[in-house]
Amino acid sequence: MIIKTKKELEGMKAAGKAVAITLKKMVDFAQIGMTTKEIDDYGKSVLDSFGAHSAPYRDYKFPGTSCISINNEVCHGIPSDKTILKNGDLVNIDVSAELHGFYGDNGCSFILGDDIHGHQKLVRASLEILHECMDAISTGVRIAMVGGTMEKGAKTRGFTTIRNICGHGIGYRLHEDPREVPCFRDRWNREKLKKNTVIALETFISTKAKFVHEAKDGWTLKTKDKSFVAQHEHTLVVTDDYPIILTEENGIAELFQSF
Repeated sequence: MIIKTKKELEGMKAAGKAVAITLKKMVDFAQIGMTTKEIDDYGKSVLDSFGAHSAPYRDYKFPGTSCISINNEVCHGIPSDKTILKNGDLVNIDVSAELHGFYGDNGCSFILGDDIHGHQKLVRASLEILHECMDAISTGVRIAMVGGTMEKGAKTRGFTTIRNICGHGIGYRLHEDPREVPCFRDRWNREKLKKNTVIALETFISTKAKFVHEAKDGWTLKTKDKSFVAQHEHTLVVTDDYPIILTEENGIAELFQSF
């Protein structure tokens, strides 16, 4: 979407706020011993309070309200009453929803309880790289440069980026132009970001792997070598200066500052 009217901007702000607050509340709600289904059900109740509708379920018939991925699951994890959260788990919650015809999308990886498996460095890298990419985004910047910033940031920290999942445009649908905002420098992509374009900017920072593969459930994406991946995501509006962050209430900034 390229925002052209005040009504569109206000609509996108409202959708962004709904998913941001839902994500923050779900992260705060998550406790050791809970199932991912319990967390998802809670998230649905928060979205319901806004009058918002789960985008994965609404658009793709995903078997859950949000995507909750644990440890070696990278994304699109299905909430389950059989998956019980444990101390030290690397958890990713991704919340996207439609509100009054507009869509918002955001995600957050975090360590539940104590960092007994040493994932903090990975989570911190993902957070730092998200902010580095936002610093680099403005009108006229090439999408490939944004991906290059992400790829370079991962490499300097001893990590890689996932190449076959990425950020995307968003607005009246969950996925719009630009269809791909890759996590690496795609030298064949000459597209430039236009003013007032709305994108869901996502990091997928990996301990080793560069590609994900679909699990047997038909939804969950994993790495073949069981690499761990951290993801953080904001929905933002491209401007001539620093982007407008539509999902700023999701607590990612507070998490970033806490390290």
